[in-house]
Amino acid sequence: MCMDLRGRVMTMSVDVAAEGQGRREIERIATTPDWYEPHKISQAIRAGGLIHVSGQAGIDERGRTVADDFLTQGRQAFANVERVLAAAGASLADVVKVGVFITDMAADAGQLLTLREEFLSEPYPAETLVEVSSLAQPEWRIEVEATALAR
Repeated sequence: MCMDLRGRVMTMSVDVAAEGQGRREIERIATTPDWYEPHKISQAIRAGGLIHVSGQAGIDERGRTVADDFLTQGRQAFANVERVLAAAGASLADVVKVGVFITDMAADAGQLLTLREEFLSEPYPAETLVEVSSLAQPEWRIEVEATALAR
């Protein structure tokens, strides 16, 4: 089934054989619109009691970059993570690990505390922060991925 912008989920359960471990279920989580689909990427995967959310950038539901500034893009990226988690029946409170990719560590890393305070809470999840030379679109300044406990 497909979902609308309010966060219903489209799931595709697939049993996969794991070497020596029988069969396991992997569930694809998607929102509508799903701008990842043409690239053969899942917005999230639920497997083994965890939800793995693909990197989310500062883009709106039409796939357009929301602004040029880091904080606005960061807020949208975290909101997109939150939206995908909601589609999976989880929330930011379930997040145990985040990966943050930014294009200018010197200029923008200090602003991450603002984003953490706005979107995450104690106990704060583990985090990896990496500077990259570029993201998928040249105007993107931040991308956020997350791993959360499935409910």
